[in-house]
Amino acid sequence: MRLLKEYTIRLVFTAGILFGVQVPNFIDQYTQKVSAHYLEAAENFSGFQATADKFHGGSVKALIERHETSDDPVFQSEASPIKEIHSRIQTFSSELKALNTNLFSKIFHVAFKSDRAVLKETVSEYSATVPLNTDAIICGLGLGMVSALLCDVFFFMLKMVFGLRFGRRFDPNAL
Repeated sequence: MRLLKEYTIRLVFTAGILFGVQVPNFIDQYTQKVSAHYLEAAENFSGFQATADKFHGGSVKALIERHETSDDPVFQSEASPIKEIHSRIQTFSSELKALNTNLFSKIFHVAFKSDRAVLKETVSEYSATVPLNTDAIICGLGLGMVSALLCDVFFFMLKMVFGLRFGRRFDPNAL
C-alpha cells in the first residue's frame, strides 16, 4: 500500500507540474486575445473619434448625446453602436492595464476578474505548449508541490478516517 501511495503522489506531482507550466502560456494567450479585441474595437471606433475630435473637442459623450437628441431616426440609431464600441474600448483598455503586472496578480485577475467572453474564447482556442521560462517553471513546481501536498493530505485523511496503515505490514501478533 505504501508503494501505491508513493507512486500516486509522484504522479500527482508530475501532473501538477505539467498543468502548472501551462498557466503562464494560457495567460499570454488570454492577453493576446484581449489586445486583439482592443485593437479591433479601436479601429472600428476611429471614425467616430475623428468626428468627436472635429466637432465636439474630442468628447465622445457629446457625440453620443448629439446622436441621441437628433431628430433624424437614422442618426439616433447610431448612438447605441457608438456607446457599445466605446464601452468595449474602455473594457479592453482596463483589462490590458490589469494584465500589465506581475505573474501572480495576472493569475488572480484571469481566474477571478477576467472578461468572461474572452476567457471562454481563450479556453476554446487554447493551444498547449511546454515553455521553459522562469514563470512556467515557478508555476509548474509550485502547482506540483501543492498537488503533491494535497494528495498526501488526502492519504492522511484516509488513514485517519478508515484507520488504514499505509506502508506498514500486517502484524497478527499486534492484535
